[in-house]
Amino acid sequence: MRRPRLHAPSGLTARLVVTVVALVVVVSVVIGAVTAVALRASLLDRLDGDVSAALDRAQGGPRGLPFPPPGQFAPGDADGRGEPDDVRGQGVGTLTAFFYDDFQPGVGDVLVDDGDGPAERRELGDDVLDRLSEVPSDGEPHTVDLAGLGSYRVVREDDVAVGLPTGDVSGTVRTLVLVELGLVLAGGLAAAAGGLLLVRRQLRPLREVAGTAHRVAALPLDAGEIGVTERVPERLTDERTEVGQVGAALNTLLAHVETSLDARHASEQRVRQFVADASHELRTPLTTIAGYTELARRRPDDAAAASTALAKVSDESARMTALVEDLLLLARLDSGRPLERRPVDLTRLLLEAVSDARVVAPDHHWRLELPEEAVEVTGDEQRLHQVVTNLLTNARKHTPPGTTVTVTARAGGFSVHDDGPGFPTELVPHAFERFARGDAARERTGGVGLGLALVEAIVTAHGGTVTLTSRPGATRFDVSLGRPVGHV
Repeated sequence: MRRPRLHAPSGLTARLVVTVVALVVVVSVVIGAVTAVALRASLLDRLDGDVSAALDRAQGGPRGLPFPPPGQFAPGDADGRGEPDDVRGQGVGTLTAFFYDDFQPGVGDVLVDDGDGPAERRELGDDVLDRLSEVPSDGEPHTVDLAGLGSYRVVREDDVAVGLPTGDVSGTVRTLVLVELGLVLAGGLAAAAGGLLLVRRQLRPLREVAGTAHRVAALPLDAGEIGVTERVPERLTDERTEVGQVGAALNTLLAHVETSLDARHASEQRVRQFVADASHELRTPLTTIAGYTELARRRPDDAAAASTALAKVSDESARMTALVEDLLLLARLDSGRPLERRPVDLTRLLLEAVSDARVVAPDHHWRLELPEEAVEVTGDEQRLHQVVTNLLTNARKHTPPGTTVTVTARAGGFSVHDDGPGFPTELVPHAFERFARGDAARERTGGVGLGLALVEAIVTAHGGTVTLTSRPGATRFDVSLGRPVGHV
């Protein structure tokens, strides 16, 4: 049969109370034990002094005389009635023994009080005398157990042995030990009650902190916009205390969780909006393609209608293909796929892009400012060309004719500046978001709002940054691509 296992208290309150009670009991037991040992030693010292005094009195009697035989007068008898005149100077239980030589057995007596009258002397038996004869004759006290008499402290010197019982010492020490055990028990119970009260009071702030954590844990955090408004009260966040440190740490954690949940919710909203916008942008060319396909099907003999339908289907297919390619590129960049890392002649790339823009939009003024030395950066040349093209296309499509667009190269990057109407103030923080448009302030002549999002994604993938500052008459994109490879 398996014995049940004893488990230690699991709660912090119980463990602290048990620890306090254990400390009180251990300290009390140690103090009680030391007290009992010290008292016993002190009483034994006094008893030893009494035994030595009794030995001196016994040695003051006649030496060398034969001890009276049993039933006759004992040494010091004055009146012949068997009651020694030195009984008053001795305590009850005092024994005296005399040893003469090997041919004469020892004799002795013990002072006994049986409660029926005055104390009287009784002769010592042979077994007691034999045990006393074994005590070393060195004048030092020895503890001896005597048959029928109990434990005695005996001092023997030459042919005289005197002893006193240790019963009073043992009784006093035993009484002290019993009293101490009662005090230890009472002290342990008092420590348990007081410790439980004090520990619960001291741990009350910790329970409040735990209550805050439990309330937060009960909140539905799996979906939707969530505001973790629960916080540990300020009075429990004093970091000079242990509970305050826990409360402050929990508040910091809750603030971090709340920020993360807000960011997650915003990200989910952007994804939903992105999916909705992408679906809308894809639905338009698909609807157009379906309409013109239906037109061509209904007029199989109309060559002009068929030609127009095929042209529109081709245009919308190209538009949809470009949109899908942009979305795939954004997905690849979001997934962290590495780009090519090789030296790119940024000067040549900007020169080609501005030259192409002059041909596409001759009604704009295109300016290119280059340093005296060509600049190289490390990156993917095709994607960097797409960054420059998107920025120039953005300036061309969303500014009126006659706008001056200035492209400036510098070590590690470039900037694109135009003097057009600028972005709406409320759109500037969202300009690099996907499908963001500013039609109210900038003329929209095409595009789905992914150009600047691609710019930011590509630049970020290169370890760089892109920033926008805009006001009427001055819109500037600054692109930094990290440290330049070198100057050619």
